[in-house]
Amino acid sequence: MSGGGGKGYESLKSYISVADVEARALDLLPKAIRDYYQSGADDESTVARNKSEFRKYLIRPRVLVNVQNLDTKVSVAFNSREIYTFEYPFGIAPTAFHRMAHPQGELATCMAAAQTNTLMICSTLSTTRLEDIAQTATINTHLWFQLYVYRDRRITENLVNRAISSGYRALVLTVDAPMMGRRRADERNGFELPSHLKMENFDAELLARTFKGKEGASGFGEYVKNMFDLTLNWDDLRWLIEYSKIPVIVKGIVRGCDAIKALEAGARGIVVSNHGGRQIESTVSTIEALPEVVKAVQGRCPIFVDDGIRSGTDIFKCIALGADMVFIGRPIIYGLTVGVCKNN
Repeated sequence: MSGGGGKGYESLKSYISVADVEARALDLLPKAIRDYYQSGADDESTVARNKSEFRKYLIRPRVLVNVQNLDTKVSVAFNSREIYTFEYPFGIAPTAFHRMAHPQGELATCMAAAQTNTLMICSTLSTTRLEDIAQTATINTHLWFQLYVYRDRRITENLVNRAISSGYRALVLTVDAPMMGRRRADERNGFELPSHLKMENFDAELLARTFKGKEGASGFGEYVKNMFDLTLNWDDLRWLIEYSKIPVIVKGIVRGCDAIKALEAGARGIVVSNHGGRQIESTVSTIEALPEVVKAVQGRCPIFVDDGIRSGTDIFKCIALGADMVFIGRPIIYGLTVGVCKNN
């Protein structure tokens, strides 16, 4: 299998919406890769709900407001000393395997983040080493590192230490994926990484490559089942917060009570997320969950939200409901598939 690069890239200037880019990307990508990026768990109703629920929230505009000078900047504060300002109220969500979409993969994503002063969260399951991504970063690049907890705690410690040494400014612990959701498309396709790619954050072959896929079974699903810590709990969050020298943000919260527990454990931020509908079927959408989490947190930490966001209107609704920023996942992959990086 090869990524969209096998068919050549084109300028994004001719596309006027995220939907246009998505449609073109899905046309370019090989089936197994397209299905991996696009699909969700089981019947995929959560994937659909993440987008459809945005339509239920309506905007009641004010009129006769001077809009000559508009400012999209947003600041995120972990404390009085750690305040970060971004050009726009959205960042790049952690997604795996960018080099399936573009030969430069995460490096191209990082360059785009630098050019736009956009926050990028890099995935544990990156097809580029976290150190190489950090070296690509410029003074305008803000990098956080998304973390999965492995059964062998030494693997997790190694990732944390390397992220801190490389200059990542926060850890984003994914808590909704101790085991992987049933992604039927991946099982039908026997999904595995293309032969020229591996998970570059690991040197050992067992960790760096997915198990071989086969008909009716996802190789990546087997990897997660055998490698990730199925016992992950609140004690592990407290351990990570104590171990880490940088802020820990918890990603995968959809309940107010869990947000409070995360704060009590020492978390410095909350990401309202359901993993893009890829983990649990028939779960609440993130925009539905957001007001409850905002009410529970009561301004004690920044609140972020992802999943289903496809327009500026969606971003506006999240901010209006109390989010500090949003994160965007799949559209980044689709842009990589279609577009040309200026430094390519």
